[in-house]
Amino acid sequence: MARILITSAIPYINGIKHLGNLVGSQLPADLYARYMRQRGHEVLFLCATDEHGTPAELAAAKAGEPVAEFCAKMHAVQSEIAAGFRLSFDKFGRSSSPQNRKLTQHFAGKLDEAGLIGEVSEKQVYSITDGRFLPDRYIEGTCPNCGYDKARGDQCENCTKQLDPIDLIEPRSAISGSTDLEVRETRHLYLKQSQMRGALTEWIESKTDWPILTTSIAKKWLNDGEGLQDRGITRDLDWGVPVRKGDQPWPGMEGKVFYVWFDAPIEYIACAAEWAEETGQDDAAWERWWRTDRGADDVRYVQFMGKDNVPFHTLSFPTTIMGANRIEGEAWKLVDYIKAFNYLNYDGGQFSTSQGRGIFMDQALSILPADYWRWWLLSHAPETSDSEFTWENFQVSANKDLADVLGNFVSRITKFCRSKFGESVPDGGTFGPEEQALTEALTARIRAYEAHMEAMEVRKSAAELRAIWSLGNEYLQSSAPWTAFKTDPDRAAAITRLSLNLVRIYAVLSRPFLPDAAAEMLTAMHTEDDSWPDDVPAALAALPAGHVFTVPEVAFRKITDDERDEWQAQFAGTRD
Repeated sequence: MARILITSAIPYINGIKHLGNLVGSQLPADLYARYMRQRGHEVLFLCATDEHGTPAELAAAKAGEPVAEFCAKMHAVQSEIAAGFRLSFDKFGRSSSPQNRKLTQHFAGKLDEAGLIGEVSEKQVYSITDGRFLPDRYIEGTCPNCGYDKARGDQCENCTKQLDPIDLIEPRSAISGSTDLEVRETRHLYLKQSQMRGALTEWIESKTDWPILTTSIAKKWLNDGEGLQDRGITRDLDWGVPVRKGDQPWPGMEGKVFYVWFDAPIEYIACAAEWAEETGQDDAAWERWWRTDRGADDVRYVQFMGKDNVPFHTLSFPTTIMGANRIEGEAWKLVDYIKAFNYLNYDGGQFSTSQGRGIFMDQALSILPADYWRWWLLSHAPETSDSEFTWENFQVSANKDLADVLGNFVSRITKFCRSKFGESVPDGGTFGPEEQALTEALTARIRAYEAHMEAMEVRKSAAELRAIWSLGNEYLQSSAPWTAFKTDPDRAAAITRLSLNLVRIYAVLSRPFLPDAAAEMLTAMHTEDDSWPDDVPAALAALPAGHVFTVPEVAFRKITDDERDEWQAQFAGTRD
């Protein structure tokens, strides 16, 4: 049994996330977590809301609420929606937690002790109209790299280039829209990432099994222009983790908070501490996942994220971990594997939370159950390139894969059995060449499915699972128990018995993708046996003759053309 630590990129608190956010981190992470649990491994799956920084303040101001109250409310909303999508987090924490405040200040102190933090006098944009310094995300303008006119002061959402606010063309305040801006002097703390360039390069070069998308982005940031740059880790904001060295004040940094991209990844660790406290465990319970001197040396740590998050998770956060580990007594776990995703686009354009463009998670659940969305998103995951959501493609995939293949098989065999043998697994008959061929094909497909899941190849896993479903339909079509029943009822009974056992196998194999449908299939088959089909012949006999079952309700109905057209018009690309 392995121990696997899984984190997905933590979503901003500033609103309900769209389907692109979901498929870019949380959903594939859940797929992997569910699969690994089913295979008997010990899994800790963590996520949280990212509650500090400009997005939180701006969203709270727009809602007319105090930022702390807004964050608490939105955390509850995001938690409920995550549950609606059956995301199986062991803990969905909050970056505003006391645990994260303590750990962020701890890491800052250790990094300063290691000589990796410097105080810098810098020029920062000040808004005359707003009467305050504007941190990078409070400034919008045109990206000097790609010309995108809604780039933020820290990073362009369009081309992902990391920016400084003074780089923007025609900058404006994100608070008031004012262009009455000037540059003033202020002092901030910087993380000396440049000093870690050699160590980071060696570390990244050693990750030969990482996806090309992940390593190519990391290497670009390491080598682009002047190479890895030092990065400010404090901001002039009211809301955030106060700047301190551990439990000591930081002279000259009074009234400042840590930059959200410094404290947010530390929340991965803090989230485990939140989990331990919530479950009544001591610090040793979470430290065995995160400290290599306390048991985490045998943990495999896997991160899931969209490609825009890769620079911070391959460079900045590892700098924090590696830098702190230079100090005696510090022994923090580095990530072992980063699974990065490209973008999911929406109907000819980009999803965008800030612009309210696309279909959002709550809207999706309001029209169809989670399994429909889980299946389409995972089977079309943007792994090797950007992919696009269209309503036509969604309809075709749901109808063909879920209704015509999986749903049809379960419905056909259970209804046939009820009509000819009653609602119990029939006895009689023997298996022949057709069953042997099916067993061999099924075994090969399951082993391939396992290999793809182990490798986190999401689309290949989905394709293999669909092929496994198809084997059942092909077997029913060729063996035709309804025809055999007329002349050889025992032969029809044998076919039916094997096919009903396939329903249980399909439930087990499908659970990582379709948890609700899997549960319904197991319930219909009146079994709690959810053991993995390591031995396929044995799995095909798990439900013996006489075992009672119930014909299930239709698991997946077809999406009509009228529904498709209605939804396409309803979600035309903006959210009020």
